[in-house]
Amino acid sequence: MGTMRWAPDILTGYEAADLGAPSAAPAAGPDGALARTLVRRIAVPESPRAVALIVHGYNDYFFAAHLADALTGSGCAAYAVDMRRAGRSLRPGNQPHHIADIDELGDDIADAAAAARDDAAARGLGELPLIVHAHSTGALAAHVWAGDRPHPALAGLVLDGPFYGLALPASRRALLASMPAVARVLPRLVVDPARSPYTAGLLARGWTFDTAWKDPAGVGATAGWLAATSAAQRRAARGLPIGVPVLVASSDSSGPDRPDNPRLGSQDTVVEVTAIEPVVAGLGMRARRLVVAGAVHDLALSAQVPRARYLAAVESFIDSVLRTDRSEAPAV
Repeated sequence: MGTMRWAPDILTGYEAADLGAPSAAPAAGPDGALARTLVRRIAVPESPRAVALIVHGYNDYFFAAHLADALTGSGCAAYAVDMRRAGRSLRPGNQPHHIADIDELGDDIADAAAAARDDAAARGLGELPLIVHAHSTGALAAHVWAGDRPHPALAGLVLDGPFYGLALPASRRALLASMPAVARVLPRLVVDPARSPYTAGLLARGWTFDTAWKDPAGVGATAGWLAATSAAQRRAARGLPIGVPVLVASSDSSGPDRPDNPRLGSQDTVVEVTAIEPVVAGLGMRARRLVVAGAVHDLALSAQVPRARYLAAVESFIDSVLRTDRSEAPAV
């Protein structure tokens, strides 16, 4: 990755640097160049206790400065990654969010985590433990990454609305079952329009973001992405333990992602929350479950009351993790 070259970010008080193309993939593929972007909050707490990395989901990128503020309030130096074909890393010709394997996102998380810790050390903050806060598809990718090949400094993982499953009719289940065969021939074929009243609802409720990077109309899902995420969900469902504390958070209910849903702003309308419980059982003894009534898919973008409850729980979790890490874990 070389020396990080930081420049002012689109968010005030932040800087961004190019992580470069993944080492495991060519710099340019059939849909153009690949890039990843690391974002850092310029202000850091005095004597920070950890590096926190924020990982986005599908049709998403890092814009939730209030989440970074909460992590900073927990004593963390806050960083975020915009992964390949997403947000700040989207390049001309890229098919947004397309992947062929969940490990591609795992590579982006791994590289961003290593770069963030290296940067924190270069800023004189020390060799700090790592906390990862990941949302939706990013949470699914972070689960697989943390189960297979975690960074040795990983101390805790927060999974916000993890994409472990959907409530699907039989016709949709049959479509998903055919995706591996379709993806082998036409991996970039858009199979599902993935419309997003959920995202449009966030705009309507006052959240501000770049609609070129988080599209209220949704981003069509490719056969490759559907096959990759389905395979990762099956892995998680079979049991994929993680050796550090994990906080798995979601809303208390799921509902249809339709504009006429009266609870569009108070339940998860993207993933099926009942799919989460069986996966938590396979995460290991250090996993904790958090259910927040009235929260939306991205708990950090919920209405004020559930959002405050969620962020307070995240801060409490980080505090407990870092107190344990400082007392028991060897230096990394």
